Amino acid sequence: MAIMEDHLFAPGHTACSGCGQALAVRLVLRAAGSNVIIANATGCLEIFSSNYPYSSWEVPWIHSLFENTAAVASGIEAALRITGRLGNTKVIAQGGDGGTADIGFGSLSGMLERGHDVLYVCYDNEAYMNTGIQRSGLTPYAASTTTSPAGKQSWGKPQGKKDMVGLALAHGAPYVATASVGYPHDLDRKVKRALEITGPKYLQIHCPCPLGWRHDTSLTIEIAKLAVQSGLFPLLEFRDGELVQAHKISRPRPVEEYLRPQGRFAHLFAGEAGQEQIAAIQQIAERNIARYGLRRQERTAAKVPATAGEVTTEEKAARDRERVFTAAELAGFDGREGRPAYLAYQGLVYDVSGSSLWPDGDHQGMHQAGEDLTAAMADAGHGDEILAQFPVVGRLARDI
Repeated sequence: MAIMEDHLFAPGHTACSGCGQALAVRLVLRAAGSNVIIANATGCLEIFSSNYPYSSWEVPWIHSLFENTAAVASGIEAALRITGRLGNTKVIAQGGDGGTADIGFGSLSGMLERGHDVLYVCYDNEAYMNTGIQRSGLTPYAASTTTSPAGKQSWGKPQGKKDMVGLALAHGAPYVATASVGYPHDLDRKVKRALEITGPKYLQIHCPCPLGWRHDTSLTIEIAKLAVQSGLFPLLEFRDGELVQAHKISRPRPVEEYLRPQGRFAHLFAGEAGQEQIAAIQQIAERNIARYGLRRQERTAAKVPATAGEVTTEEKAARDRERVFTAAELAGFDGREGRPAYLAYQGLVYDVSGSSLWPDGDHQGMHQAGEDLTAAMADAGHGDEILAQFPVVGRLARDI
């Protein structure tokens, strides 16, 4: 993703320090571009971005009520379609979790069912943050809010998150996905992909809120990543009802690592009784991992069998896979000037020579052959399924 030089969501707004929603909005607009009209529900975003007479919006933007942003966006889409301008201008409806899953669900259902060519973005910070941190349908199990307070009689919210992805899929939306501010490349790709598709689209973005979640403002991105890496918030992508992409997890992190930095879960760590609730949350993560196949299968290079005499083609291939490359050696296979194009990922070295995905050793100006791309592709939401088509020629030496 290129460096954002021109922001369509201007600075000077009054969002809290570390606000995940403000970051998500900036990323969405960067991906969508300037030729877009936005309908925005009442909520935190509307309040901190449009204090009269100021506005942070560098695109056409309409503030609607809490409950009707999808209906307003549907009207905008209809007007553009009738006047022949819909192909050139995109429409985005957006709201928080309360304005999406609760108060505004009726108008969202109508937008999806009627088939309007609108991208609906839910900025999921898991409570009504603007009005006092009340629980919403997307507040997670056991979270303490002002209307689901933890205490002697309660462990916090007794219900789990409403399955908005499943509800959007039930409406037949051609594109449904989840994203996170902790994985900006994946978010960028999904916004662009959604806007290429005709019809109603639903994108739910996980946005930590330091105020409501009661975590340090410097931890927003780290906590967002832990939600994904633990399996509590899977990064998914559906096309025409089929799961086409799921962010894989090599070694799922314990949910305790995600819960502990957040004050809304502090009561779970106050005594031994809270361990049962933490175990219940761990089961939620495990069910997500199993349901969506999130666990990445570790691949190991094939062992070379003992041979005598002539070496077979299969044995040579196995020996090739056992070759160990240092970082310096790998750098020589950069795909330039006729050289082979190799790259490392998850400890294995792949030969991508001649692939249209890596012409001259370059993948869309972001990933270069001759390098270890494990970290660079960590938030791309893909990797295994793309590289599986290429032969493994060795493994990368571990730093000592």
